[in-house]
Amino acid sequence: MYEIRFHGRGGQGAVMAAQSLADAAVRSGFHAQAFPYFGAERRGAPVQAYARIDTKKVRTKSQVHNPDLLVIMDESLSDMADIASGLKVEGRVVMNTTKRPEEVDLGKGVDAICGTVDASALALEVLKMPVVNTSMLGAVAKVWDVVPLESIVEAIEDRFGEKLGARAGMLNGEAARAAYDSTVIGRTQGRKEYGKIAEWAPEWNDIPIGNSLRSDTFEGVAIGPASSSQNLTGRWKWSTPRYDKEKCIRCLRCWWSCPDSAVIRLDDDYMRWDMDHCKGCGICADICPVNAVEMVQGAHTW
Repeated sequence: MYEIRFHGRGGQGAVMAAQSLADAAVRSGFHAQAFPYFGAERRGAPVQAYARIDTKKVRTKSQVHNPDLLVIMDESLSDMADIASGLKVEGRVVMNTTKRPEEVDLGKGVDAICGTVDASALALEVLKMPVVNTSMLGAVAKVWDVVPLESIVEAIEDRFGEKLGARAGMLNGEAARAAYDSTVIGRTQGRKEYGKIAEWAPEWNDIPIGNSLRSDTFEGVAIGPASSSQNLTGRWKWSTPRYDKEKCIRCLRCWWSCPDSAVIRLDDDYMRWDMDHCKGCGICADICPVNAVEMVQGAHTW
């Protein structure tokens, strides 16, 4: 049995990618399943999706912990956690990145055949939007020959055509073919080490009875009513607000409109952005009457 794990962000289409790959596998004579796993259901939040492919009925229903194939739809996820954890010894990796395979570092101990493709650029060119799922499936066909490209394209055109119309199905099929042709295959060897993931709160029996959880420390780990000091949601964003102080008229609209309180009002009524927690929703740019805020593609920390 082949097991595949997709890592992406909400809105990139990881779930549809897993479903389309399973559909393509069935068209090629296999049995298959696909299902998602995610926390915060919003654009930009980390998402996982899984697929299993076998020559006989698939009865396993658990998450995929030891994938044969790892599909990384956003390379910034590899900076947040050890997403290659559990990859099998002969496992393969497909990553959306501008890097070459030998430049990819997925952590110490990872030594795998790797395919890289700039799926974001291809999606913008072909689809006019940064939804990379179909581009990544084209790269999957190049790196991992279990399911052929033609079956993948056929599944994409039917699935996306049914939901979004025939033209959308055709364009997504084109994105897959373009990614197949553009994918570079090499080998990645991990070097960096990931720290141990710390729990943000104590066990239930360590919480004071009848009291709210105080901001404190527990076994060296910061805890409190929320975990925002450790959970840097600013990494979710696809685009980043850039503030032009010279244009700002200090109307404060961005400040009171930000849903995450990431716009910080300074003493002189000018603004500063908390880029560690700004998710790049773009409300500040939309509401600014003098265009003092513009959204720039990518996650930046200026």
